Amino acid sequence: MGKKRLRPVDLAREHGLSAQAVRNYEEQGIMPAAERTPHGYRAYTPLHVQALRTFVALVPAHGHQTAADIMRAVNTGDMDTALTLLDESHAQLLQDRKTLAAVEKALRDLASSEPQAPPQRAEMFIGGLARQLGIVPATLRKWEKAGLLKPHRDPDTGYRIYTSADVRDAHLAHQLRRGGYLLHQIAPLIEQVRHAGGVAPLEATLEEWRARLSARGLSMLTAASELSTYLEDRGHPPFASPST
Repeated sequence: MGKKRLRPVDLAREHGLSAQAVRNYEEQGIMPAAERTPHGYRAYTPLHVQALRTFVALVPAHGHQTAADIMRAVNTGDMDTALTLLDESHAQLLQDRKTLAAVEKALRDLASSEPQAPPQRAEMFIGGLARQLGIVPATLRKWEKAGLLKPHRDPDTGYRIYTSADVRDAHLAHQLRRGGYLLHQIAPLIEQVRHAGGVAPLEATLEEWRARLSARGLSMLTAASELSTYLEDRGHPPFASPST
């Protein structure tokens, strides 16, 4: 690239950053080290412009820490690490999409099963709920210990009493467990259901979740384009095509 000399403020202006932030990124290895003028001032080039542009694009796609690690790996020529970080981030997005799909399915199954289910008493004991779900009471106690269920106790007998909301939570937990999800993964969703006051209000939350995942996916496309340009500007040799 050309040798046009730029100041930190020239790079910062495009992204609404401070000149100090640009200097910090250089010191952290996110940008290549700048040459210095005879008076000791940093002299950036268009290569640094693209480095900063790439980092700014990587952040919403992969998160600040991963974006910084990718840039440091690229700047030190460690492409294996950079590509591994990218692969891991893409894999995490795919897993998040699968989790969303599983949650949506569990909620649909729960909602569709409710109208066909026989009328239930307002409150249930552990044995009745376990039979309804086709599990053993010990499983319900395990879910309670993990925070998925919060039954109250009968003041006279000490028996667990499950309200209609508890029964709903138990059905949702059962659906997610059948989908292969772990208790610590299920607990936050159950808590959301409780705070929302039921399953229906979660539709907006799921839409927001889906929108965030889509935004991340689109950001990854933008970041990939900027990273590709940066690699070309650095003179990175093209990767060999697989032999056929």
